[in-house]
Amino acid sequence: MIPKIALCSQTLRSNSGFSRYFKLLQRPWTHHPALPAASRGIHVDSPPIIPSLITSYAHGTSTTSLLHSTVGDSLLRTVERFPDREAVAFLQDGVRKTFAQLQKDVDQAAAGLLALGLQKGDRLGMWGPNTYEWILFQFATARAGIILVSVNPAYQLKEVEFTLRKVGCKAIVCPTEFRTQKYCDMLRQICPEIETSTPGDIRSARLPDLRSVIVVGSRQPGMFLLEDVMQAGSSQYMQQLQDLQRKLSFDDPINIQFTSGTTGAPKGATLSHHNIVNNAYSVGKRVGYTWRPHTRICLPVPLYHCFGSVGGGICMAVHGVSVVFPSAGYDGKANLAAMESER
Repeated sequence: MIPKIALCSQTLRSNSGFSRYFKLLQRPWTHHPALPAASRGIHVDSPPIIPSLITSYAHGTSTTSLLHSTVGDSLLRTVERFPDREAVAFLQDGVRKTFAQLQKDVDQAAAGLLALGLQKGDRLGMWGPNTYEWILFQFATARAGIILVSVNPAYQLKEVEFTLRKVGCKAIVCPTEFRTQKYCDMLRQICPEIETSTPGDIRSARLPDLRSVIVVGSRQPGMFLLEDVMQAGSSQYMQQLQDLQRKLSFDDPINIQFTSGTTGAPKGATLSHHNIVNNAYSVGKRVGYTWRPHTRICLPVPLYHCFGSVGGGICMAVHGVSVVFPSAGYDGKANLAAMESER
């Protein structure tokens, strides 16, 4: 049987205006319908024989230009404008940082990640509640071109193993524990090899890409402490970090968000600098960050979710707003107290 598209070409070929068009339609597969669909160039559910990636933008008519900035550049510009303005306040931990202080910590952490052997395009999982370290590594990974993988702090063994393996995380940052979650214990159950490993040289059968675990809290066998990473960022790696900035593009992937997994296994959605910077920019324009002289935000939602990471951290970097975190996990009374004391 002749494929329908070939029949159409025979019917309309008499119109010379279509001749060039039909040359494009006449492919070998039109004459060999018995060939597998993928071989004939037809888009099917299975992956194509020769995969291709095409960068494209879909947009509507607007007079508002999008920002062509990386996350790191956005933060740097705000640091130049408001170096002494408070950037974040984590009330439960008593941590407050100005934009200048945050930037200094971010570069130190980014250089430390490079010292650990992480490279542009590697994936680092952030697994934990709302703490300063979450914001720190959100921007340190962006500065180093490392893709931050947002891991739900409530994940249990099977969920975290699936997530880390799915995207090939080379490193993960977590607290030793939070509430009922024993993060380090769970990692040891998944990767018993950690106990006898040298930090930075984990070789796990179940997580073959994982090399480093960075712990916030007490020192654990086979794992780096956060302080180790910060101290590893020597002048050599600081220079490497500065040189790397020329190689970063706002089209680079920078964050992987996982879907809820309600109807199946969670799926990773990859976001670029361009995605999240303009998301935050648009949010700020809508709610008035662009015209108010200074806005302070109370952020009780989790940072692992786009609402928290973009509406909090990235809005802070793009618009220069101050973000107040009432507690590490949701606490209604702490939210009200924060709004009263920090407004």
